[in-house]
Amino acid sequence: MAKFHPSIDLLTEYAAGNLPLAQSACVAAHLNYCESCQRTAVQLQEAGSALFGALDPVPVGDSVLDSVLARLDEDAPLSYAQAPEADQTEVGRTPAILQRLMKGDFSELVWRKVTESLRISYLKTGDPGYEFALYHIKAGGKIPDHDHRGSEMTLVLQGGFSDANGSYHEGDFIYRAANDTHAPTALQSEDCICLAVLDAPLKFTNWKYRWMNPFLQLRAG
Repeated sequence: MAKFHPSIDLLTEYAAGNLPLAQSACVAAHLNYCESCQRTAVQLQEAGSALFGALDPVPVGDSVLDSVLARLDEDAPLSYAQAPEADQTEVGRTPAILQRLMKGDFSELVWRKVTESLRISYLKTGDPGYEFALYHIKAGGKIPDHDHRGSEMTLVLQGGFSDANGSYHEGDFIYRAANDTHAPTALQSEDCICLAVLDAPLKFTNWKYRWMNPFLQLRAG
């Protein structure tokens, strides 16, 4: 059971459809693990619908109808539906939104080696403002001390990690603001795989790894 969750402000923005696509997908993936946040999101959506329903209708022109009809042939948007519980394979346990983006399981992705303990696989969401990536940390491995030039959402998909602020496990959601420094270390028992959504690249603070910073460019889209 997840112990770390999105704030009520984030859930409200998610329910209202105001979050950027990549961040919304990360929150939606957390809902796959957390019934409490699912219920809260549904309640917020219902409250928003009730408020809209109480508003006086506003007439629209033919151009709006034409715009809606023109979009009927577009590809379906990313699905945030919960994965079927019947399938307990690795892909089946992965949130549906990630299944769609990965088109396979973790072993079929292209992984880029960053350090001896860290590999990253970048996924495309169509959101140009955010990097959407999977981080694979070897059991007991540590990501060097780094801070964030922007915000970072992290969702633990497999295994877990710890830092100075706590210990995180499958389904846990962590939000970090700019200039928040930490050094995640995977649990000794198994590898850790996390989803990370960033609006600016990481910046290693340890002198041993600072030479890598120019190569950690934001890979958005």
